[in-house]
Amino acid sequence: MSSLRSADPALRAYFKRHRLLDVYETLLCGVFIMCPEDPLKFLEEKIREIMEKGLDSILWDTCIDSSLRPKLKRISETYLHILFGLNDEQLMTDELCGKAWNFYSKNLKKVYFQEWMQYCLLRKNSRALVKRKMAVAAAHYDTRITRVVVQKWRAWVQFRKELTALAAMRIQKVFNDSLHKIILKAWHAEAQSSAKTKAYFERLVKGDQEEYFDKQDDVQYSSTSETVKDEISNIPEKAVLQIFHYINLIDLARCAQVSRTWMLLTQASSIWTDIDFSSVKHKMQDKTLINILKKWRPYVVRLNLRGCSSLHWPSFKSISECKNLQDLNVSECQGLNDESMRLISEGCPALLYLNLSYTDITNGTLRLLSRSFSNLQYLSLAYCRKFTDKGLQYLGSGKGCHKLIYLDLSGCIQISVDGFRYIANSCSEIKHLVINDMPTLTDKCIQALVEKCQQIMSVVFLDSPHLSDVAFKALAECKLVKVRIEGNNRITDLSFKLMSKSCPQIKHIYMADCQKITDVSLKTISPLKYILVLNLADCVRISDAGLRSFLEGSSGTKLRELNLTNCIHVTDASLMKIAQRCHNLTYLNMRYCESVTDAGIEALGNMTSLISIDISGTTVSDMVSDCCSHSPEAQLCYSWSQH
Repeated sequence: MSSLRSADPALRAYFKRHRLLDVYETLLCGVFIMCPEDPLKFLEEKIREIMEKGLDSILWDTCIDSSLRPKLKRISETYLHILFGLNDEQLMTDELCGKAWNFYSKNLKKVYFQEWMQYCLLRKNSRALVKRKMAVAAAHYDTRITRVVVQKWRAWVQFRKELTALAAMRIQKVFNDSLHKIILKAWHAEAQSSAKTKAYFERLVKGDQEEYFDKQDDVQYSSTSETVKDEISNIPEKAVLQIFHYINLIDLARCAQVSRTWMLLTQASSIWTDIDFSSVKHKMQDKTLINILKKWRPYVVRLNLRGCSSLHWPSFKSISECKNLQDLNVSECQGLNDESMRLISEGCPALLYLNLSYTDITNGTLRLLSRSFSNLQYLSLAYCRKFTDKGLQYLGSGKGCHKLIYLDLSGCIQISVDGFRYIANSCSEIKHLVINDMPTLTDKCIQALVEKCQQIMSVVFLDSPHLSDVAFKALAECKLVKVRIEGNNRITDLSFKLMSKSCPQIKHIYMADCQKITDVSLKTISPLKYILVLNLADCVRISDAGLRSFLEGSSGTKLRELNLTNCIHVTDASLMKIAQRCHNLTYLNMRYCESVTDAGIEALGNMTSLISIDISGTTVSDMVSDCCSHSPEAQLCYSWSQH
């Protein structure tokens, strides 16, 4: 029955109702005792007998011959005599009662003794437990006493240290006050001396000018005593300084030779906060640069050395002394190397902008960037071919370039997918990414970068032919605002669909020379609300239908720049739609749009917002100038068609 305990209740009821277990027991006992030659036939006969007699007559020995059945003697309707081996009429005897009493007594004593042993053991364990608890309590008490003593001692030591520090602070304050008085006294004396010197030279300059103009008055205007001044002298000093700020170094040196007044103006510190040596890069030598920076190094904030290939170690040593330098451009400086950058890193820790493009820097410089320029925000490594992925891994070491928001890696074809992964780990706050002229750039590179750089807002990928829609699928997580791609035949309408879905704030779309872009792309981005610049130059599959869908969308009235160069399927219908919808359009490029005629240009005649229109290579006639007469500020660029 053990096998039926978990069986279905209905099945168990069925077994009980038909007494199948009793039938099985009877048949098995018969087979085991009788051991017939043909058990199947034997079972068949016994089953017939059971069916004839009924189930109520079944006993366990029904299928056993009477000669083989055990002879049991009944005692009070039981078989106890047979089971205990007693054949007489008396079941209990004195001997058995004595044995039973002895057995019962021994068992009872054993039980009592075991219980008494358990009780003794429990008392012993209780005493041991109390002893251990007392030991723990004593140790805890000693620890608390020790802790209280240590805390009081520590408080006393801290109090003594505070008293000592307060005394030292008061002594230092007295010393600083005395030192400040001495410094202020010396500075006051120096200021008075400088003021006297300045007043002397001003009087000297004024006297020279008055003497010069007095002589002119005596010669030409003997009847008047007016003082004649040059035009610059009539302009406020702040305005003159602002004018001098836009003059290159050569012209500034020439201005300093005009007069002493101009010389003093050219030596104002505000002019030398931003120094641009790129305008004189072919004439710039170490000696000149050192002399200028030696004089103005406390004021220099921005320094442009682009293309100054004649500079060497002394110049970079002088740059390192400009402690307030924030913007440094050493692009195309052939003398720049890792040792030069080490000098700059030691002296200019406040750099925010650094342009190292077209230089021979290696991994050593990238390690310096992570260690010394923790506040760096703008970095250009364009066309630097001597560093490797290992150098990019250094960007995450040290303090790291974790504040970098602008990165230019144009032309760095040596960077692999691992390099972009290192950049992502080190510079996760990048917002503006420029990677031009990089034929080795693939979708996996962009995926590795975007995996952790989720703040990217602007991307520029000019001449990167191997990028596809997969890259844009990854970039869709970044909420782009500006996209520039040129010369790519793998990007399709799917990229525009991704931008429309994931980048609702996008403003600048530059997709030039992407041959697989069709009108579907323009229809996809038509719901976008903030597009200001749209450049689809050389996208030859764009037609009036797609352009009309975009212009009728949310950004049509906000568009400011539109470039449809070489979109040969664009006709006058698009120009008429532009004239109707694009009231803020300022720049329009329709070069080589062969289907554009005079009628389309005439439709643009009433657009006063237009500043520049380029219709070079079209069939527009010379009457186009009359059509643009309503916009006097517009510049019309066109070339005559040859018929």
